[in-house]
Amino acid sequence: MRNTASLILLFCSLLCAAAADSSSAAAYRVIVIPVSGDVDPAMAAYIGRALRSYTAEKDVLFILEMDTFGGRVDAALQIVDTLLNVPKGNAVAFITKKAISAGALIALSCGRLAMKHNTTIGDCAPISYTNEGPTMLGEKFQSPLRAKFRALARRNNYPAILAESMVSSNMTVMKIELADSVFYVDSIGLDELSASIKKRIKSKKVIVQPGELLTMDDQESRELGFSFASVENVEEILALLKIQKYTIERINRNWSEKFVGLITFLAPVLLMIGFAALYTEMRTPGFGAPGIIGIICIGLVFAGQYMVGLADYTEILLILIGVVLLGIELFVIPGFGIVGILGILFMAAGMILSLQGFVIPKPDMPWQKILLEKNIIKMLFSLSGSVALIILFFRYVFPKLSRVVAGPYLSATLEEAHASPQASFPVSAGETGIATKTLRPAGSIMIGAHVYDAVADGEYIEKDEPVIVTEVSGNRIVVTRRSNNV
Repeated sequence: MRNTASLILLFCSLLCAAAADSSSAAAYRVIVIPVSGDVDPAMAAYIGRALRSYTAEKDVLFILEMDTFGGRVDAALQIVDTLLNVPKGNAVAFITKKAISAGALIALSCGRLAMKHNTTIGDCAPISYTNEGPTMLGEKFQSPLRAKFRALARRNNYPAILAESMVSSNMTVMKIELADSVFYVDSIGLDELSASIKKRIKSKKVIVQPGELLTMDDQESRELGFSFASVENVEEILALLKIQKYTIERINRNWSEKFVGLITFLAPVLLMIGFAALYTEMRTPGFGAPGIIGIICIGLVFAGQYMVGLADYTEILLILIGVVLLGIELFVIPGFGIVGILGILFMAAGMILSLQGFVIPKPDMPWQKILLEKNIIKMLFSLSGSVALIILFFRYVFPKLSRVVAGPYLSATLEEAHASPQASFPVSAGETGIATKTLRPAGSIMIGAHVYDAVADGEYIEKDEPVIVTEVSGNRIVVTRRSNNV
């Protein structure tokens, strides 16, 4: 019995030891996040979702596969803030082709950097596109970006002065070799070195010339202290990090994030169609296809911005106030005046704010002012385009709707009738009356003691306004507003 008990105890201890070994050698969860294309709010939302889904886990490593020329500064900074919430050793930027401009900013926010052979990183000068092409922005824009690069470099042990030289082209950066150390300084830092250090300098080498921006290939990045390795794939990175047991999961954009990216790209066109459709709906009786199209187009734009975190309840409130004011102007107050204009302004303000993540540009973030100006121009373009669509619709499409709208219509004609249409219809051109229902353009008028359906000739005629018949075709009466001196 004693031997049996001993065997049982030995067996249990072996099982416990095996369980302890298996738990201590738990597999790493490697999350690969492709970062390609333009850096925009849709990308920021996608990366935020991917990081937040696994940040709370213990044995997890994020690898950002980077291939981007950059994009919007505000979106890049949003991605950087998200990455800073990841433990320092749990994020690796892996440059598979290029990380330029805002892409370099994102890469340096990761705790480690690896590059594929013959890839590049750098050149993060803030630029603006004008009629003359891309133009580099001045010191006001470069200074806060340099500060951000400097802070990220110090956090992740990259050479700070070299990181700054990715932003400003007026820096001269030199490599200083001493007998026991190597460091980098700009021309001002070189002048400020103490006499004792200057005597110990063995060699000086210019790394960044004036008028240049630091851009490195994988070998230069490794030599200058940014990249820890040149590799060909994720597996090589894991081997260098001595991670042996792991599972690799690739997080791609889901269909909704791809759809939001498309909506963001098409936002100006959708707004143009939406505003034109809503105006057309207001000018025609009843509620039909134009109203549905307008609501769908503007709703898609707003929903897209809401999903990437730019639109919020403030924008919803502004747009709803604008809709209410337009409704009051159209259905309560005669004519079109200050209330209608305020409604349009409220809706435009709500849509502009939904395209950006701030209300008032901050002085220390000058790119926000540029983004606000771009969004205002985008909104003006949409409104101008909608006016053009409205003119084209009422000029060419609206008069021909009866040809495509289902009947029923009479196929017989009155060519052989003995009585003329004018004789059978007791209204003729030149007669005057009063509008009994608002004509926009269809409505009704009263001539004498009789009420007739009528159509306004290219204008909006309020109820009780005097009208004059300009044309009678069959049973169709066309009228215009009658001036006081007629």
